[in-house]
Amino acid sequence: MATGKYLTLLFAACLAGPAVAQDAEDGQALYLRHCVSCHGAEALGSGPMAPVLLVQPANLRQLAATNDGVFPTERVVARIDGRDPLVSHGSSMPVYGDFFEGDDTAVKTPAGQPILTSAPIADLLAYLETLQTE
Repeated sequence: MATGKYLTLLFAACLAGPAVAQDAEDGQALYLRHCVSCHGAEALGSGPMAPVLLVQPANLRQLAATNDGVFPTERVVARIDGRDPLVSHGSSMPVYGDFFEGDDTAVKTPAGQPILTSAPIADLLAYLETLQTE
């Protein structure tokens, strides 16, 4: 029966649109609740906790600009969900634990590759994409 679950997830991933199809408004609320202390209200990497972190937070408005103009969906998902841990937080990101865990939502990379992630992360992606500057 596990095969049926995987086929369902694969089917859902194939039907999923890009991250922007998620809810950027919900993503903004999540950002303000969970990310602003490190990345700052303007997402420039200058939040109030930034001075005490070992690795300074990224300027989230420049994610696409520092990636040849392409929003790095896979890298952002992996950083948030802990697949690409960041030790500047004292532990793997996110510091909010189970809240961002899950693989119930599919988003696509700019190349069309589906990635399973949680709905909150998909919403954060949608919001972060709206912040990108050249």
